[in-house]
Amino acid sequence: MGDYRVSHLDALEAESVFVFREVVAEFDRPVLLFSGGKDSIVMLHLALKAFAPAPVPFPVMHVDTGHNFAEVMDYRDRKVAELGLSLVVASVEEGLASGLVSEQPDGVRNRIQTPVLLDAVEKHRFDALFGGARRDEEKARAKERMFSFRDEFGQWDPKNQRPELWSLYNSRVHAGESIRVFPLSNWTELDIWHYIAREKIDLPSIYFAHDREVVERDGMLYGVTEHLQPRDGEAVRVERVRYRTVGDATCTAAVASDAVTVEAVIADVASTRITERGATRGDDRVSEAAMEDRKREGYF
Repeated sequence: MGDYRVSHLDALEAESVFVFREVVAEFDRPVLLFSGGKDSIVMLHLALKAFAPAPVPFPVMHVDTGHNFAEVMDYRDRKVAELGLSLVVASVEEGLASGLVSEQPDGVRNRIQTPVLLDAVEKHRFDALFGGARRDEEKARAKERMFSFRDEFGQWDPKNQRPELWSLYNSRVHAGESIRVFPLSNWTELDIWHYIAREKIDLPSIYFAHDREVVERDGMLYGVTEHLQPRDGEAVRVERVRYRTVGDATCTAAVASDAVTVEAVIADVASTRITERGATRGDDRVSEAAMEDRKREGYF
């Protein structure tokens, strides 16, 4: 018999597909967190593969800050309609109107997404939430297990996580508790882009080089939008940029790039030594433990 070899991408895909099927088998009300960003797009693609030819057996949920990039929202709505998905929108705008959360002094809404997310989880009784986080993104996320246990308040305790020896996942939860599930845990940014190239996955145009009005702030290039306006003394200029990650437009920066194809983006990513969040997410620069603090409160 000849050698049987599985490629690196095939192995990652198989692991993720197994995780999707395991969750659907063990939990009553799973949901996939879908923002229209590249990681959630790949995660949705894997979910489609996991259950084909049947439809995806759970809804998708977007925690909507109201400060989104137009290209990403257009993609989200088109993909949901194209695939016939059930979309749940957890709206920060509605949370502000109801008094669930209050606007922050700096106008950035990432921090106040958490109560809105937890409220939606309780309202819809979701017991497993698929998230697109990867361990290479940020050091707090490197602590995550594939099945990340959350208590009845939706909070994460990194010292109270279950062992996952031999890829055996403990799915037991009591009423009110939940599990965050990260099928892309073992993927890297470069793996994501190689997989996008191999599977010919469509992405929002924002991920490829385009001319955009930007302001330079704290060493990063922020796109000028209705939600992010130049401060006194900041000059607006047009730069050729692309986005490595997408989120709230008020705290997500672009990077200078001429990469207009997936292959060119792969070359860009392969040559960088800074993670996408480290290079483009202003909210992660609040403190050394900014992400871990938010995760303890119930963040993704």
